[in-house]
Amino acid sequence: MKVCVFGLGAIGGFLAARLALAGHEVSALARGATLAAVRAQGLRLLSGGREHTVPIRVTDSPAELAGADVVVLSVKTTALPLVAGLIGPMLGEGTAVLSAMNGVPWWFFHGLDPRWRGTRLRATDPDGALAAAIPPRRVIGAVVHMAASCPQPGVVRHAFGERFILGEPGGPATDRLAKLAAAMAGAGLQVETDAAIEQAVWVKLWGNMTMNPLSALTGATMDRILDDPQLLRFVCDAMTEAARVGERFGLPIAMSPQERNRITRQLGAVRTSMLQDVDAGRPIELDAMLASVAEMARLVEVDVPAIDALLGMTRLFGQVRGLYPATPLA
Repeated sequence: MKVCVFGLGAIGGFLAARLALAGHEVSALARGATLAAVRAQGLRLLSGGREHTVPIRVTDSPAELAGADVVVLSVKTTALPLVAGLIGPMLGEGTAVLSAMNGVPWWFFHGLDPRWRGTRLRATDPDGALAAAIPPRRVIGAVVHMAASCPQPGVVRHAFGERFILGEPGGPATDRLAKLAAAMAGAGLQVETDAAIEQAVWVKLWGNMTMNPLSALTGATMDRILDDPQLLRFVCDAMTEAARVGERFGLPIAMSPQERNRITRQLGAVRTSMLQDVDAGRPIELDAMLASVAEMARLVEVDVPAIDALLGMTRLFGQVRGLYPATPLA
C-alpha cells in the first residue's frame, strides 16, 4: 500500500514507522527541524525497549506526494486550517484520508441521522474550508488508543497501546477500509473496524473532554485529578451533561461516568496531551475537545453548566498564556 503521512507527530510518526517496517511504501510531509532530522538520519522509533531507524521519503512540498492510496492525517487540530490549504495536491481521485485526531472531527455529522447531515461546527471548521478540502466521502475515521511522544524532531517514543478503531462515516463496509485495516494489522497493530465509528469517537471524547482541560489548568496527572473528591464530582457532572447531549444526536453511552473514571484511574499518572502542550508552550486543542461539545449542546438545547464553566476557565487560561486565540471560534 502507498501511504503518505501528513506531519510526523507522535501518532503519524508511529504509523509511518510501523507501516514502513512492514514493507509498505511510506512518504511524509514535514517541515523545519523534523524535515531536516528525518532527511539526515531517518525516522527513529523507540518502542518496547528497541530502537528502529526507518528511512522514508520526506518533503515539504505537497505536490511531490501525489498518488497515495491513503493520506494519514494525525495532526494537532489547531493545525487543521493549514492542512486545508496544503492537502489538495496530495489527493488523487481514489485517495482516502485516515482521520486520527482528538475531539469532534469535521466529518462527524455526515454519518449520523440525516437531519444532522451537513451540520458544521464553528469550533472545528469555522469557514467550511476543511470540509471543502477533504469531503467526508474521502474519510476513513480512526480512534487511537495509544500513548506516544516526540522527545526530539524525527524521534517517536511509543509508551503503551497500539489499538486503532477504523470505520467509514455512516458505517459502510468498503474495500478501502478492509485493505487499510489489513495493512495496519499486518504491521502488528491491534486493529478493529466499526460500523459506528462516530460512536467510538464520541465515547473516547467523553473521557478526554474533562481530563485534558483539567490537567492543563491544574498541572496534574489524571490519577491526581480523579483522586480529588471535588474534582471527581465536577468531572462526573460534566460527563453526565455530555452524555445527555450525545443521546440527542443518537449517540448513547452505556456506562456511567463513575464506571468510565474507574477505568481511567487504572491508567495511573498519565500526563494528557493538553498538559504536554501547555508545558511545551504549544496551542491547546480546546475547540475540538470541548468547545465542540458546548456547541453541540446549543444545537439540541441541552443546558451544560459544568461544561461551559470548564470551557470558560480553560479558554481564559489559554488566552492569558498565549496558547489560545484572543477571539475564540466558539
